[in-house]
Amino acid sequence: MSSTMMVERTGMGYPGTAMPGYATPSAPTGVPASPSYLMVPRCTLKFEKCTGGMKVTCSTDDKTACSMMQNLCTMLAGGACGCCCTWNGVTVQCCYFTMGQCKYEMTDKGVCITCTSGDSKCCEMIQACCDCLSCAYECGCSCCWTINNTPVCCGYCESGKTTEKHAKSGR
Repeated sequence: MSSTMMVERTGMGYPGTAMPGYATPSAPTGVPASPSYLMVPRCTLKFEKCTGGMKVTCSTDDKTACSMMQNLCTMLAGGACGCCCTWNGVTVQCCYFTMGQCKYEMTDKGVCITCTSGDSKCCEMIQACCDCLSCAYECGCSCCWTINNTPVCCGYCESGKTTEKHAKSGR
């Protein structure tokens, strides 16, 4: 499958660290803990605000990657949702959507994830996260959507490459 990314499951941030707020099992003393890697579908992500929260559309033209992403979302639905953005392998932003409810709708090319809340303040937080994630993605960060700390789709925006911006400005 050429449209996948390899990511470490144990932590989306610095090597050897886990996601904040989630427990990481530790290895017995004397046994080095090794990373656990998973192939994750590489997708095009689209972040947009909607009534009560936000929508994330993960799409790909690869039928195998699409099926894998849809199966992961179906199996993990109801778990804690989050999105982690990295720049050159370093985590720059993580948003966890514990303040709302996430629903998954299968599309012909992937999944549409809707995170909403009936509470106005929670809705504001979700939409602020949407703005932040959208900005990071458009600037070239690699963004990975997770459910229960398991990556279900990852992608980066090609238009966000800094070399293209510098080439246009003559730098």
